[in-house]
Order: sequence, then C-alpha cells, then structure tokens
Amino acid sequence: MRKYFNGRTAILAIVAVAAVAFFGFKNADDRNFRIAKNLDIFNSIVKELDMFYVDTINPDKMIQTGIDGMLYSLDPYTVYYPEDDQSELEQMIKGSFGGIGSYITYNTKLKRSMISEPFEGTPAAKAGLKAGDILMAIDGQDLAGKDNAAVSQMLRGQAGTTLKVNIERPNLKGGRTPMEFTMVRQSIQPPAIPYSAVLDNHIGYINLSTFSGNPSKEFKKNFLDLKKQGATSLVIDLRNNGGGLLDEAVEIANYFLPRGKTIVTTKGKIKQASNTYKTLREPIDLNIPIVVLVNSGTASASEILSGSLQDLDRAVIVGSRTFGKGLVQVPRSLPYGGTMKVTTSKYYIPSGRCVQAIDYAHRNEDGSVGVIPDSLTKIFHTAAGREVRDGGGITPDIKVKQEKLPNILYYLVSDNLIFDYATQYCLKHSTIASPEKFELTDADYANFKEWVKKSDFKYDQQSEKILKSLKEAAEFEGYLKDSAPEFAELEKKLKHNLDRDLDYFAKDIKPVIAGEIVKRYYFQRGNIIEQLKDDDGLKDAEKVLTNPQEYKKLLSAVEK
Repeated sequence: MRKYFNGRTAILAIVAVAAVAFFGFKNADDRNFRIAKNLDIFNSIVKELDMFYVDTINPDKMIQTGIDGMLYSLDPYTVYYPEDDQSELEQMIKGSFGGIGSYITYNTKLKRSMISEPFEGTPAAKAGLKAGDILMAIDGQDLAGKDNAAVSQMLRGQAGTTLKVNIERPNLKGGRTPMEFTMVRQSIQPPAIPYSAVLDNHIGYINLSTFSGNPSKEFKKNFLDLKKQGATSLVIDLRNNGGGLLDEAVEIANYFLPRGKTIVTTKGKIKQASNTYKTLREPIDLNIPIVVLVNSGTASASEILSGSLQDLDRAVIVGSRTFGKGLVQVPRSLPYGGTMKVTTSKYYIPSGRCVQAIDYAHRNEDGSVGVIPDSLTKIFHTAAGREVRDGGGITPDIKVKQEKLPNILYYLVSDNLIFDYATQYCLKHSTIASPEKFELTDADYANFKEWVKKSDFKYDQQSEKILKSLKEAAEFEGYLKDSAPEFAELEKKLKHNLDRDLDYFAKDIKPVIAGEIVKRYYFQRGNIIEQLKDDDGLKDAEKVLTNPQEYKKLLSAVEK
C-alpha cells in the first residue's frame, strides 16, 4: 500500500510539474509573441509614415519621441541616451564633463543665454567670464534663437579642445561692451564639498552637494581636517543633494558605523539586481555626535546615507521630509553607441523600509501618479526601537517649518531683476567684505527698490486673482449686486502697492540679493556662508548638539 501510494504521489507530482512547465512555457511564449507583434506594428507604422505622410519625417526625432513616451510611462528615471547625447549620463556617473565650468541661464528679454555662475578655478573663471555676460557666439556661430540646452551642448566638448566665446558685458552706462574669450575645455567636476568649517561651539559643518564622482574621499579629508581644528560634533548638510552613486553613500556611512553593518539592500526582478551593501572597513569615529540636515530636495543616495544613520540611531535628522526616491538605476549599453539608464531595483535601508514615495506601477486612469498617502505607509523600527515609516522619504527627528516665500520674490527672481541688480552692483564695487562680514545695507536696498521701479516691474498678486475669481463666482450666482460695496472696499484695500510690498517683504528679499552678490566674488562657498547666517535648520542642529541629554533622548526609544 505504501509503495503504491508513493508511486501514485510521484506520478501526480510529475503531472503537476509538467502542467506548471506547460503553462509557464505557454505564458512565456504568449508574452514573447505579444512583444514581437507590437514591435512589428511599430516598425510598420514608421515605414508607412516615411512613405506616405504628406511631409518628410525626421526618423531620429520621431523615434526618439516614441522612445521617450514609452519610457515616461514607467518612471522619470528610466531614460535613453543616444550616441550623441552621452555627456549628461557621463556627468551623473563620473561627476565630471568636458567644458568651461559655468552655469548658464536664459535672459527672456534678450532671448539669449547668459553666464549665471562660473565655477571657481575653471576655464570660465580663469578667462574672466562673469555672471551677467550675454553669450553671443561660440566659435563664430551665432547663438540667437538657441535655448540653454543647445548652448550648453556647444560649450561642452572633449577636454583639451579650444573654443572661442563672444559675449556682451553690461556696463555702467546702460549699454553692453563686446568681448571675446579663448578658452581650453577641461574636465569639469563641480565641488562635492563646496564648503566646510568649524562653527561656534566646536561644531564641524560639511556641505555635501553630490554623491557623483568620488565624494567619499573628499568627505574623509574634510572631516579629519575639522577634527584637527577642534570639531567635537558634526553637521552633514544634505539639503538639495539629489544623490548619485550608492557605493559612495555606503562608504561615507562606514566612517561612522561599525564594520559589518548592513546599510542598504537592493531587490529587483532578476538575481543580479539584488544585492546587500555592508560596511567593509573600520570606522573613523563611532562616537562624535552627528546631525544631518535634509529637505525635500534630499534624494536617492542622500536618503540612503541619512536613512541608514537614522535607522541605526547614529545621527539626529533635522529639516523637512525628503524627496522619497527608493529606486536604483543601472546603465545598459545599446546598439549604435546608445545607453539606457534603467530602473532595475528598489532599495531598502537597515530598518527594512523603502523610502519610495511615488507608486509608478499603479497609475490613475488619466496616467498620473500620486504620492503614497501616510495612511498606507507601514511602521518599521530603528535599532533602538524608535518608530519610522516607509513610503514617504525620510521623516526628520526634528522638523523645521519651511517658510513660504512671498509671491513678489518669485517674480523678482524669474524676471532676473535680482540677478541684474547684482550685476550692476558688481560693476560699481571691485571688491566687497568677506562673506562672513558682508551686509546688504539699507542704502543698498533703497537702490534696489529704485532699480525695480525703473524697470516697470509687474507681478501678479494672489489676493487680486482670488478676489477676481470670487467676483466672477458671485456674479454667476447672483450675489454681486448686493455685495458690491464690500467688494469695492476689498479692492481698495488690496490695490497693487509695489512700495509697500518691497518694504513688507524686505526680510525675505534681502538675503536673496546678498547671496547673489556674494557668489559673484566668492563663488558657491560664499553663497553658502551667506545662507547660513540666518538658517533655521542649522540653529536647530546647534541646539541639539550643544545639549547632550537632548541628543541622547532623541536617539532612544520612547518608553511605553
């Protein structure tokens, strides 16, 4: 009986395996057929359009549009780079590119690109290019009608090659002076750490701007230098750091965590996409108190570093909730020199949570995607037992309220009025005080106000817009006639008053002007120093780092 039962079981098992294999092959064959079928349809459509469409099509542009649309339906990070557009991908991976070393912006009035910020020590800065220089031609080619992307592509090139740039520089008479510069492109690597210093109360400060290239080596050097200068605690500023290489985040975490700790785990569809990343070396400092500053621009590798330090109770996180990018991309080589950066896995930090905030796999009927609501997030626990959540970035231990910027400031920046005023200021002042001592005086701000008034500056006031909409709604519903006196009184009170707004919002506008001026003389380092003078996040970091009991309490589990 036992023998018969075993045989029968074996036969049933074989039948079951065969059925699974059959349906597995059937499903695989069906999927392969559907892929082949749709590729054939796409190929036929391109051929038909090329032959019969009324105008001659550009096959490269049209198919690139089709590829972009297909990839956009997945997530914003899966991107195709054709052979002639590899510089952006190379910059993301290596943190460097061949060029002159300058940000450019677009002047909407002149409809031309202009230099907005040369990098310190690069060909642009060494040659003498300045913020506000209008780009007229590159190697004799007129730039009229070209957007920033096209101009940027022309400025970039193989390191060691020469280019000639023609510009027009604003002068004090209100005109522009033509100038020509000849430069040699070099490998440009924006500083991973534009500023570090020992602040008051022996607090070390490191501003880490990217994880591209090899920032861990630079971070280590800066950290050890700060300790030699007397730093007894540390602030790592990851605000607006959009990420970079996962390995670099793990390496920096290793400086403050014991060897053998799991920092991040990646999980994908195929085995090669799933990995566990641990600290491999002995740490530099296991005891120094750390605060990590974050905001909504803190993403990807920055969230791995801040999240792992939070999950392992090694640092207090201060700021606002981070972006929430828990996806990993890998470059894949394609035919004809192309490359596709493809999302291959999600990453999970030590508590087991994934910080991905947007569920791209489940789109709404209109194709839009939404942020995962807090009600659907799950609770995880740090090593000490503190509660943390998944699905929404890193939530800080100390939240800093983000001040809402006034509407007028948005228009002053977008209309280049602050930028242009800084250009004129620099023409009148060959030098200024050090970033630590520089102040925008009341006289300077009075000059700025006059500058704005002379420019015939116009901007939308949200209160006026809302009042107009309310009047239209009241008229539609038949209430306007009876409410006319009240509306007239409101319109009188909300009447556009530029003088009043410039004075009322001076506290918000002045630091932006000061930062724009300071970076003309002291580059990114100077701008960061200016921003830190009245920084709520840094103030909260200083409070907790100078209070050991509070620091310890924040990293301990709450007793129930």
